[in-house]
Amino acid sequence: VGEVIESGIDFLVEHLSFITKASAEVVEMLLGAMESGLLLVPIPVFIVIVGIAVWFLTKDRKLTLGSALGLALIWNMGLWTATVSTIALVLVSTLCAIALGVPLGILSAISLRMYKVVMPVLDVMQTMPAFVYLIPAIPFFGLGKTAAIFSTVIFSMPPAIRFTCLGIRQIPAELVECSTAFGATRMQRLYKLDLPLAAPTIMAGINQTVMLALSMVVIASMKTILTPPR
Repeated sequence: VGEVIESGIDFLVEHLSFITKASAEVVEMLLGAMESGLLLVPIPVFIVIVGIAVWFLTKDRKLTLGSALGLALIWNMGLWTATVSTIALVLVSTLCAIALGVPLGILSAISLRMYKVVMPVLDVMQTMPAFVYLIPAIPFFGLGKTAAIFSTVIFSMPPAIRFTCLGIRQIPAELVECSTAFGATRMQRLYKLDLPLAAPTIMAGINQTVMLALSMVVIASMKTILTPPR
């Protein structure tokens, strides 16, 4: 079995390498542009902007002060460039995971067949150790930031799918019947009933996705992942 799997992976790598290499170049170019843009912002200005954003979102003085002092400590330790690289990786990975996970969660909620296919896959994914996701990432994308993004997206996507599906499926049947009785189409019900009522649950899933991305992106700090071979 192991030889069959290995030969299958070699076949896919051989025939899909031109696609994965092209995508790796695009991703690294976008990451480089994002990192350069963040580094253009003066560090004190960046810290102030983050502090204002945290205060606006939380109204918590301790959290705002802690965020500002934490960034100032990173600056003082000379780790600002590495921090910006990590922030860029987390942003890209989280956005990709949400862009893929939320639509899949919606499809799983409205389609029983999709639900039966997706949920067992998520069960298997969430039992795998984090480093397992590097096994398919490195052969296809090589050593570099693209492999880190790929593994982070796959690892952090399950909560977005699960919580989106759960939020929509937990909507009371009476409300669904009422919207149908008033002549709402399936898309109207989705945008005007399902998603607004499921929004708190979906946001909880997005929060978990961000947390998993932060935990998984630690792999991106490994020199063997971030630094291409010379």
